[in-house]
Amino acid sequence: MALFLSLCIALLFSFCHGLANAAIPPPPLDGLVENGDFEEAPAKSNLNKTVIIGKHSLPKWEINGLVEYVSGGPQPGGFFLAIPRGAHAVRLGNEASISQILTVKPGSVYALTFGATRTCAQDEVLKVSVPGQSSDLPLQTLYSSDGGDTYSLAWKATSKAVKVTFHNPGVQEDPSCGPLLDAIAIKELPPLKRTIGNLVKNGGFEVGPHVFKNFSTGILIPAKQQDLISPLPGWIVESLKPVKYIDKKHFFVPSGFAAIEMVAGRESAIAQVIRTIPNKFYNLTFTIGDAKNACHGSMMVEAFAAKETVKAPYVSQGKGGSKTASLRFQAISDRTRITFYSAYYHNKMHDYGHMCGPVLDDVRVFPTH
Repeated sequence: MALFLSLCIALLFSFCHGLANAAIPPPPLDGLVENGDFEEAPAKSNLNKTVIIGKHSLPKWEINGLVEYVSGGPQPGGFFLAIPRGAHAVRLGNEASISQILTVKPGSVYALTFGATRTCAQDEVLKVSVPGQSSDLPLQTLYSSDGGDTYSLAWKATSKAVKVTFHNPGVQEDPSCGPLLDAIAIKELPPLKRTIGNLVKNGGFEVGPHVFKNFSTGILIPAKQQDLISPLPGWIVESLKPVKYIDKKHFFVPSGFAAIEMVAGRESAIAQVIRTIPNKFYNLTFTIGDAKNACHGSMMVEAFAAKETVKAPYVSQGKGGSKTASLRFQAISDRTRITFYSAYYHNKMHDYGHMCGPVLDDVRVFPTH
Protein backbone atom coordinates (compact mmCIF):
# COMPACT_ATOMS: atom_id res chain seq x y z
CA MET A 1 0.00 0.00 0.00
CA ALA A 2 2.80 2.39 0.96
CA LEU A 3 4.57 1.60 -2.34
CA PHE A 4 1.34 2.25 -4.29
CA LEU A 5 0.83 5.61 -2.49
CA SER A 6 4.41 6.75 -3.10
CA LEU A 7 4.05 5.75 -6.78
CA CYS A 8 0.80 7.78 -7.06
CA ILE A 9 2.47 10.80 -5.41
CA ALA A 10 5.46 10.51 -7.76
CA LEU A 11 3.16 10.32 -10.82
CA LEU A 12 1.10 13.28 -9.59
CA PHE A 13 4.27 15.34 -8.96
CA SER A 14 5.56 14.46 -12.43
CA PHE A 15 2.22 15.45 -14.03
CA CYS A 16 2.07 18.80 -12.14
CA HIS A 17 5.73 19.51 -12.96
CA GLY A 18 4.96 18.89 -16.64
CA LEU A 19 1.95 21.20 -16.48
CA ALA A 20 4.00 23.94 -14.82
CA ASN A 21 6.70 23.66 -17.48
CA ALA A 22 4.12 23.64 -20.26
CA ALA A 23 2.63 26.88 -18.88
CA ILE A 24 5.94 28.74 -19.01
CA PRO A 25 6.64 29.91 -22.58
CA PRO A 26 10.28 30.19 -23.65
CA PRO A 27 11.73 33.67 -23.05
CA PRO A 28 11.69 36.03 -26.07
CA LEU A 29 14.79 35.76 -28.22
CA ASP A 30 17.19 38.69 -27.75
CA GLY A 31 20.86 38.10 -28.48
CA LEU A 32 23.37 36.55 -30.84
CA VAL A 33 22.25 33.59 -32.94
CA GLU A 34 24.38 30.45 -32.48
CA ASN A 35 27.98 31.34 -33.33
CA GLY A 36 26.61 34.70 -34.45
CA ASP A 37 29.96 36.40 -33.81
CA PHE A 38 31.88 33.68 -35.73
CA GLU A 39 34.35 33.28 -32.86
CA GLU A 40 33.85 29.50 -33.05
CA ALA A 41 36.29 28.71 -35.87
CA PRO A 42 36.25 25.98 -38.52
CA ALA A 43 38.73 23.14 -37.91
CA LYS A 44 42.15 23.93 -39.41
CA SER A 45 41.77 20.87 -41.66
CA ASN A 46 38.67 22.54 -43.18
CA LEU A 47 40.51 25.75 -44.11
CA ASN A 48 42.53 26.37 -47.27
CA LYS A 49 44.27 29.58 -46.07
CA THR A 50 41.09 31.61 -45.39
CA VAL A 51 38.64 29.67 -47.61
CA ILE A 52 36.28 27.33 -45.73
CA ILE A 53 36.12 23.84 -47.27
CA GLY A 54 32.89 21.87 -46.77
CA LYS A 55 29.23 22.83 -46.49
CA HIS A 56 29.03 22.26 -42.71
CA SER A 57 32.55 23.30 -41.72
CA LEU A 58 31.59 26.67 -40.21
CA PRO A 59 30.15 25.72 -36.78
CA LYS A 60 26.32 26.20 -36.56
CA TRP A 61 26.13 27.46 -40.16
CA GLU A 62 25.59 25.94 -43.59
CA ILE A 63 27.72 27.52 -46.33
CA ASN A 64 27.52 27.58 -50.12
CA GLY A 65 30.14 28.87 -52.52
CA LEU A 66 33.34 30.73 -51.65
CA VAL A 67 33.10 31.75 -48.00
CA GLU A 68 36.22 33.01 -46.21
CA TYR A 69 36.91 32.97 -42.49
CA VAL A 70 38.90 36.14 -41.85
CA SER A 71 40.60 37.88 -38.94
CA GLY A 72 40.74 41.64 -38.40
CA GLY A 73 43.82 43.65 -39.32
CA PRO A 74 46.20 43.81 -42.31
CA GLN A 75 45.44 41.34 -45.12
CA PRO A 76 47.45 40.00 -48.08
CA GLY A 77 47.40 42.42 -51.02
CA GLY A 78 47.50 45.55 -48.86
CA PHE A 79 43.94 45.29 -47.52
CA PHE A 80 43.00 46.17 -43.96
CA LEU A 81 39.83 44.64 -42.55
CA ALA A 82 38.15 46.34 -39.61
CA ILE A 83 36.18 43.85 -37.49
CA PRO A 84 34.90 46.01 -34.66
CA ARG A 85 32.74 43.47 -32.82
CA GLY A 86 35.30 40.70 -32.35
CA ALA A 87 38.35 39.02 -33.83
CA HIS A 88 36.71 37.10 -36.69
CA ALA A 89 34.20 37.50 -39.50
CA VAL A 90 33.09 35.77 -42.70
CA ARG A 91 33.38 37.19 -46.18
CA LEU A 92 30.92 36.09 -48.86
CA GLY A 93 32.54 35.69 -52.29
CA ASN A 94 30.77 35.63 -55.66
CA GLU A 95 27.29 34.07 -55.29
CA ALA A 96 28.24 32.71 -51.85
CA SER A 97 25.88 32.37 -48.87
CA ILE A 98 25.64 31.29 -45.24
CA SER A 99 22.42 30.12 -43.59
CA GLN A 100 21.11 28.94 -40.24
CA ILE A 101 17.78 27.49 -39.08
CA LEU A 102 16.31 29.45 -36.16
CA THR A 103 13.61 28.24 -33.76
CA VAL A 104 10.90 30.90 -33.49
CA LYS A 105 7.23 31.37 -32.50
CA PRO A 106 4.70 31.45 -35.37
CA GLY A 107 2.93 34.81 -35.47
CA SER A 108 5.69 36.71 -33.66
CA VAL A 109 7.72 39.48 -35.31
CA TYR A 110 11.51 39.15 -35.27
CA ALA A 111 14.26 41.64 -36.10
CA LEU A 112 17.73 40.63 -37.23
CA THR A 113 20.66 42.90 -36.34
CA PHE A 114 23.88 42.31 -38.27
CA GLY A 115 27.20 44.00 -38.92
CA ALA A 116 27.82 44.20 -42.69
CA THR A 117 30.49 46.09 -44.62
CA ARG A 118 31.61 46.08 -48.23
CA THR A 119 35.26 45.13 -48.77
CA CYS A 120 36.09 45.97 -52.40
CA ALA A 121 33.67 47.40 -54.95
CA GLN A 122 31.27 50.30 -54.63
CA ASP A 123 28.23 48.29 -55.69
CA GLU A 124 28.25 45.35 -53.30
CA VAL A 125 24.84 44.02 -52.28
CA LEU A 126 23.81 41.70 -49.45
CA LYS A 127 20.60 39.71 -49.93
CA VAL A 128 18.99 38.65 -46.64
CA SER A 129 16.14 36.18 -46.91
CA VAL A 130 13.68 34.12 -44.89
CA PRO A 131 10.98 31.95 -46.52
CA GLY A 132 8.59 34.22 -48.42
CA GLN A 133 10.64 37.39 -48.02
CA SER A 134 14.00 38.73 -49.15
CA SER A 135 15.68 42.14 -49.01
CA ASP A 136 18.57 43.44 -51.09
CA LEU A 137 20.76 45.78 -49.05
CA PRO A 138 23.05 48.00 -51.14
CA LEU A 139 26.30 48.46 -49.22
CA GLN A 140 27.88 51.20 -51.35
CA THR A 141 27.25 54.02 -48.84
CA LEU A 142 29.45 53.72 -45.76
CA TYR A 143 27.85 55.45 -42.79
CA SER A 144 30.71 54.53 -40.42
CA SER A 145 34.25 54.86 -41.70
CA ASP A 146 35.54 52.27 -39.18
CA GLY A 147 33.67 49.32 -40.69
CA GLY A 148 31.03 49.51 -37.99
CA ASP A 149 27.90 49.67 -40.13
CA THR A 150 25.06 47.66 -38.61
CA TYR A 151 21.69 46.96 -40.23
CA SER A 152 18.35 45.56 -39.12
CA LEU A 153 15.54 43.83 -41.00
CA ALA A 154 12.33 42.30 -39.63
CA TRP A 155 9.79 39.65 -40.59
CA LYS A 156 6.80 37.80 -39.16
CA ALA A 157 7.36 34.11 -38.44
CA THR A 158 4.92 31.73 -40.15
CA SER A 159 6.42 28.48 -38.80
CA LYS A 160 8.42 27.20 -35.81
CA ALA A 161 11.65 26.88 -37.79
CA VAL A 162 12.90 29.60 -40.12
CA LYS A 163 15.95 29.37 -42.37
CA VAL A 164 17.78 32.72 -42.50
CA THR A 165 20.18 33.17 -45.43
CA PHE A 166 22.79 35.87 -46.09
CA HIS A 167 23.76 35.80 -49.77
CA ASN A 168 26.11 37.80 -52.00
CA PRO A 169 24.34 37.91 -55.39
CA GLY A 170 27.20 39.86 -57.01
CA VAL A 171 29.97 38.69 -59.31
CA GLN A 172 33.25 40.60 -58.98
CA GLU A 173 36.50 40.15 -60.93
CA ASP A 174 38.23 39.24 -57.68
CA PRO A 175 36.28 36.22 -56.36
CA SER A 176 37.35 36.94 -52.78
CA CYS A 177 35.60 40.34 -52.79
CA GLY A 178 32.20 40.57 -51.20
CA PRO A 179 30.33 41.68 -48.07
CA LEU A 180 31.86 41.07 -44.66
CA LEU A 181 29.58 39.82 -41.86
CA ASP A 182 30.96 40.12 -38.33
CA ALA A 183 27.99 39.69 -35.96
CA ILE A 184 24.39 38.47 -36.29
CA ALA A 185 21.72 38.74 -33.58
CA ILE A 186 17.95 38.26 -33.36
CA LYS A 187 15.25 39.86 -31.21
CA GLU A 188 11.56 39.09 -30.81
CA LEU A 189 9.65 42.39 -31.00
CA PRO A 190 6.77 42.71 -28.52
CA PRO A 191 3.32 43.83 -29.74
CA LEU A 192 2.94 47.60 -29.47
CA LYS A 193 0.85 48.94 -26.60
CA ARG A 194 -1.05 52.20 -26.85
CA THR A 195 0.33 55.01 -24.72
CA ILE A 196 -2.27 56.93 -22.74
CA GLY A 197 -2.38 60.54 -23.91
CA ASN A 198 -0.38 59.91 -27.09
CA LEU A 199 -1.77 58.94 -30.49
CA VAL A 200 1.72 58.02 -31.73
CA LYS A 201 2.80 54.40 -31.37
CA ASN A 202 6.38 53.80 -30.17
CA GLY A 203 6.89 57.57 -30.08
CA GLY A 204 9.97 57.23 -27.89
CA PHE A 205 11.47 54.50 -30.14
CA GLU A 206 11.78 52.24 -27.09
CA VAL A 207 10.76 49.13 -29.09
CA GLY A 208 13.42 48.31 -31.67
CA PRO A 209 16.07 45.80 -32.76
CA HIS A 210 18.79 44.15 -30.65
CA VAL A 211 21.72 46.47 -29.87
CA PHE A 212 25.20 44.90 -29.60
CA LYS A 213 26.52 45.54 -26.10
CA ASN A 214 30.27 45.71 -26.70
CA PHE A 215 30.27 47.97 -29.76
CA SER A 216 27.70 50.13 -31.52
CA THR A 217 27.74 52.83 -34.16
CA GLY A 218 23.94 52.66 -34.20
CA ILE A 219 21.70 50.41 -36.32
CA LEU A 220 20.66 51.44 -39.82
CA ILE A 221 16.95 50.84 -40.48
CA PRO A 222 16.68 50.58 -44.28
CA ALA A 223 13.98 52.26 -46.31
CA LYS A 224 10.70 50.33 -46.21
CA GLN A 225 10.05 48.32 -49.33
CA GLN A 226 6.66 46.92 -50.27
CA ASP A 227 4.99 44.73 -47.61
CA LEU A 228 8.03 44.60 -45.35
CA ILE A 229 7.66 44.67 -41.57
CA SER A 230 9.67 47.39 -39.84
CA PRO A 231 12.29 46.57 -37.19
CA LEU A 232 11.10 49.86 -35.68
CA PRO A 233 7.43 49.02 -34.95
CA GLY A 234 4.93 51.74 -35.74
CA TRP A 235 7.26 53.67 -38.05
CA ILE A 236 7.89 53.79 -41.80
CA VAL A 237 11.27 54.76 -43.26
CA GLU A 238 9.86 56.18 -46.44
CA SER A 239 12.92 57.43 -48.28
CA LEU A 240 15.91 56.26 -50.29
CA LYS A 241 18.35 56.11 -47.39
CA PRO A 242 18.09 54.61 -43.89
CA VAL A 243 17.66 56.23 -40.51
CA LYS A 244 19.85 55.16 -37.59
CA TYR A 245 18.56 53.61 -34.34
CA ILE A 246 20.77 54.74 -31.45
CA ASP A 247 20.91 53.60 -27.82
CA LYS A 248 21.63 55.31 -24.51
CA LYS A 249 24.74 53.26 -23.73
CA HIS A 250 26.69 54.44 -26.79
CA PHE A 251 25.09 57.84 -27.58
CA PHE A 252 23.30 60.79 -26.04
CA VAL A 253 19.58 59.99 -26.09
CA PRO A 254 17.15 62.75 -24.93
CA SER A 255 14.82 60.38 -23.03
CA GLY A 256 14.48 56.65 -22.37
CA PHE A 257 16.66 53.95 -23.90
CA ALA A 258 16.67 54.82 -27.61
CA ALA A 259 16.17 57.49 -30.28
CA ILE A 260 16.60 58.00 -34.04
CA GLU A 261 19.53 59.77 -35.73
CA MET A 262 18.65 61.17 -39.16
CA VAL A 263 21.88 60.45 -40.98
CA ALA A 264 21.12 61.16 -44.64
CA GLY A 265 19.56 64.62 -44.81
CA ARG A 266 16.40 64.86 -46.92
CA GLU A 267 17.05 61.33 -48.15
CA SER A 268 16.12 59.75 -44.81
CA ALA A 269 12.56 60.51 -43.74
CA ILE A 270 10.59 58.72 -41.05
CA ALA A 271 6.80 58.73 -40.83
CA GLN A 272 3.77 57.30 -39.06
CA VAL A 273 0.07 57.30 -39.94
CA ILE A 274 -2.11 58.00 -36.90
CA ARG A 275 -5.89 57.96 -36.37
CA THR A 276 -7.46 61.42 -36.13
CA ILE A 277 -10.92 63.03 -36.22
CA PRO A 278 -11.49 65.33 -39.23
CA ASN A 279 -11.50 69.09 -38.39
CA LYS A 280 -10.26 68.46 -34.83
CA PHE A 281 -7.09 70.28 -33.70
CA TYR A 282 -4.02 68.41 -32.42
CA ASN A 283 -0.60 69.23 -31.00
CA LEU A 284 2.50 67.44 -32.32
CA THR A 285 5.50 67.73 -29.98
CA PHE A 286 8.95 66.19 -30.41
CA THR A 287 12.50 66.44 -29.13
CA ILE A 288 15.55 67.08 -31.31
CA GLY A 289 19.23 67.13 -30.40
CA ASP A 290 22.61 65.63 -31.16
CA ALA A 291 23.95 62.19 -30.31
CA LYS A 292 27.17 63.33 -28.57
CA ASN A 293 29.14 61.84 -31.47
CA ALA A 294 31.04 64.89 -32.75
CA CYS A 295 28.28 65.75 -35.21
CA HIS A 296 28.27 69.54 -35.14
CA GLY A 297 26.83 72.56 -36.91
CA SER A 298 23.45 74.09 -37.70
CA MET A 299 20.84 71.35 -37.86
CA MET A 300 17.21 71.53 -38.92
CA VAL A 301 14.45 68.96 -38.51
CA GLU A 302 11.33 69.55 -40.60
CA ALA A 303 8.04 68.06 -39.41
CA PHE A 304 4.81 67.73 -41.38
CA ALA A 305 1.26 66.94 -40.23
CA ALA A 306 -1.89 67.40 -42.36
CA LYS A 307 -1.40 70.80 -44.09
CA GLU A 308 0.99 72.20 -41.50
CA THR A 309 4.78 72.17 -41.29
CA VAL A 310 7.41 73.38 -38.84
CA LYS A 311 11.17 73.86 -39.18
CA ALA A 312 12.93 73.16 -35.88
CA PRO A 313 16.53 74.49 -35.80
CA TYR A 314 19.19 73.12 -33.48
CA VAL A 315 22.81 74.27 -33.20
CA SER A 316 24.97 71.29 -32.26
CA GLN A 317 28.33 71.39 -30.51
CA GLY A 318 28.53 67.61 -30.98
CA LYS A 319 28.56 67.07 -27.22
CA GLY A 320 24.97 65.96 -26.56
CA GLY A 321 21.94 68.13 -25.86
CA SER A 322 18.33 68.55 -26.89
CA LYS A 323 15.36 70.90 -27.22
CA THR A 324 11.65 70.42 -27.83
CA ALA A 325 9.55 71.69 -30.73
CA SER A 326 5.84 71.65 -31.49
CA LEU A 327 3.31 72.02 -34.28
CA ARG A 328 -0.44 72.61 -34.05
CA PHE A 329 -2.48 71.14 -36.89
CA GLN A 330 -6.07 70.51 -37.90
CA ALA A 331 -6.86 66.99 -39.12
CA ILE A 332 -8.33 66.82 -42.61
CA SER A 333 -9.21 63.11 -42.54
CA ASP A 334 -9.48 60.12 -40.19
CA ARG A 335 -5.83 59.24 -40.94
CA THR A 336 -2.99 61.76 -40.61
CA ARG A 337 0.58 61.13 -41.71
CA ILE A 338 3.27 62.74 -39.55
CA THR A 339 6.68 62.95 -41.23
CA PHE A 340 10.15 64.07 -40.14
CA TYR A 341 13.36 64.63 -42.06
CA SER A 342 16.67 66.44 -41.67
CA ALA A 343 17.01 69.49 -43.92
CA TYR A 344 20.82 69.32 -44.19
CA TYR A 345 23.63 66.77 -44.61
CA HIS A 346 26.22 66.39 -41.84
CA ASN A 347 29.54 64.67 -41.26
CA LYS A 348 31.51 64.11 -38.08
CA MET A 349 33.86 66.93 -37.14
CA HIS A 350 37.16 65.01 -37.55
CA ASP A 351 35.91 62.22 -39.81
CA TYR A 352 34.34 63.35 -43.07
CA GLY A 353 33.64 59.74 -44.08
CA HIS A 354 31.19 59.32 -41.20
CA MET A 355 27.64 60.53 -41.94
CA CYS A 356 25.58 61.82 -39.05
CA GLY A 357 22.67 64.12 -38.26
CA PRO A 358 20.11 65.38 -35.76
CA VAL A 359 18.46 63.11 -33.21
CA LEU A 360 14.67 62.70 -32.99
CA ASP A 361 12.93 61.41 -29.86
CA ASP A 362 9.77 61.52 -27.76
CA VAL A 363 7.21 62.15 -30.54
CA ARG A 364 3.71 62.88 -29.20
CA VAL A 365 0.35 63.83 -30.68
CA PHE A 366 -2.64 64.76 -28.53
CA PRO A 367 -5.94 66.60 -29.08
CA THR A 368 -6.08 70.30 -28.29
CA HIS A 369 -8.70 73.08 -28.48
